[in-house]
Amino acid sequence: MPMRLLMGNEAIALGAVAAGISIAAGYPGTPSTEVLETIARERPDGVYVEWSVNEKAALELCAGASYSGARTLVTMKQVGLNVASDPIMSLAYIGVKGGMVVLVADDPGPISSQTEQDTRAFARYSKLPVFDPSSPEEAYAMIGDAFALSERYGTPVLFRPTTRLCHATAPVEVSDRRERTTAAGFEKDPRWVIFPRLSNRAHAAIEARNAKLSDELSDYRLNAAEGRGELGIAVSGINYAYVTEALGILGASARVLKIATPFPFPYRLAEGFLRGVSSVLAVEELDPVIERELVYLCGRRELGVRILGKETGDMPPAGENTVENITARLAEYLGVPYTAPVEPILPRLPARPPTLCAGCPHRASFYAVKRAMRGKKTVFCGDIGCYTLGNALPLDMVDTCLCMGAGIMTAQGIFRAEPDRTAFAFVGDSTFFASGITGAVNAVYNKNDIVLVVLDNGVTAMTGGQTHPGIGETLMGGTAPALSIPNILEALGMKTRVVNPLDLRAAEAAAREAAGETGARAIVFKSPCVNLRGAKSAALSVDGGKCYGCGLCVSELGCPALKMSGGKASADAGMCSGCGLCAAVCAAGAITRPAAASGEDAV
Repeated sequence: MPMRLLMGNEAIALGAVAAGISIAAGYPGTPSTEVLETIARERPDGVYVEWSVNEKAALELCAGASYSGARTLVTMKQVGLNVASDPIMSLAYIGVKGGMVVLVADDPGPISSQTEQDTRAFARYSKLPVFDPSSPEEAYAMIGDAFALSERYGTPVLFRPTTRLCHATAPVEVSDRRERTTAAGFEKDPRWVIFPRLSNRAHAAIEARNAKLSDELSDYRLNAAEGRGELGIAVSGINYAYVTEALGILGASARVLKIATPFPFPYRLAEGFLRGVSSVLAVEELDPVIERELVYLCGRRELGVRILGKETGDMPPAGENTVENITARLAEYLGVPYTAPVEPILPRLPARPPTLCAGCPHRASFYAVKRAMRGKKTVFCGDIGCYTLGNALPLDMVDTCLCMGAGIMTAQGIFRAEPDRTAFAFVGDSTFFASGITGAVNAVYNKNDIVLVVLDNGVTAMTGGQTHPGIGETLMGGTAPALSIPNILEALGMKTRVVNPLDLRAAEAAAREAAGETGARAIVFKSPCVNLRGAKSAALSVDGGKCYGCGLCVSELGCPALKMSGGKASADAGMCSGCGLCAAVCAAGAITRPAAASGEDAV
């Protein structure tokens, strides 16, 4: 088989293709996004792939395909599993026909997420098997095993890579196979309709199946008990790589229990491991899943083995593990002398908090609303996306942020609690389709007084520029009807204004007018993401003779392309996109485009 240098997500994607998937669907979310993009790029003929409007839709699509016998892959990040939890809980009872793997990328840290969540815990809750790969190479092989197990037992299977594995790179042997499996076809059967009586019977069958699976997985080749010594270490996922490296650094040995299938837990394998050690340190992210299973097993089998981990304070209770902190913990646990390497003293780097890009239209949208509502009793309910960064100073325009789409309903709740406060709800174009439409319907139906602000920059920006239903393109590379957000809002009965936020005067007027009205109404601020091709124009320049150093452009906007130097404002030509917002703010008229710019580029 050829060897390829692959990111973990690419390895998972190619492993799924080699396993013969017919359909893949998901919603973009770091750290999972590249899986679906790789399948779209390298899929054989006949394999269908799509960005669905949200994770629930993706899972239901793949469920239907798997009812017909197709092998399917669903992709999402850990918070996306919350959105998909309704159908997956029922699907766990109904089961599938074609193999179905639900990839949920966890994000210890969290590095790019609202929360830390452990999909291994969800696996126990939903009673679904879960695979936990420890390297890109293992992920490639393991996902084929997940599909095989799914079909053998007629159940969806969870697959849980974490951020470091998703984005790590390694040489991987890949198969030349690129042919999809043939779907047997849908067969009418009462099993596909969930009823309480059938669910009760299915629940009992699932419990029996998982007990059988626990025994089978004790012999799974990627679960292992290895090493020697009376002191044990239990690991899963990427932590296996960390522990292996840490033991090498320490020049130490220990018995290591590697768990590739945290649920159903391989009790027979674990019991044999426990009988050969006096204590075990569980090294895992994020919840003490392995630790609790080992404590349970010791109690059940009356084994006098001391189990250490998060719950005993021997491992950090939250956050991401690293080779460095695991090495220090293992040195203490194993009684091995260890002096952490002295880090070189480096100059302190300046703080660089995340910020909206120079020229981002969201900055203009927030600023227009801020100017329109100065001195008035308002609340600005935000959402998940690039525009969450509107919470930072100097904009300070995100008062709440809960989860995708929640800002629209949060604003309605604040209005009902405080009818004299004007409630704005900001949402992006992709998030509007993913989970915002429901809130808009609720606002109209229940006559809730809010101003919905859709920040339409024509792309799913935060996760890397993916398509959505408003763009007119699909992941398969074809064209599609571009759904109009203003038309949707007007069809719901919302009075809707469409404004270019970079036209500050018009944008501010639209915000002021909407705030003065009642009922559910909307503003669509429409301007392309500055990182889209063709979205930039000539950089602006500051006339030092006209600038009197008030600093308003810098202090009001917080644009990273602007700074004060020598008592005067200046624009970084390498960063400035030429959006013109600062020129609209400058009372001295000191900010202009270079003389070479002409026509529509003139400010």
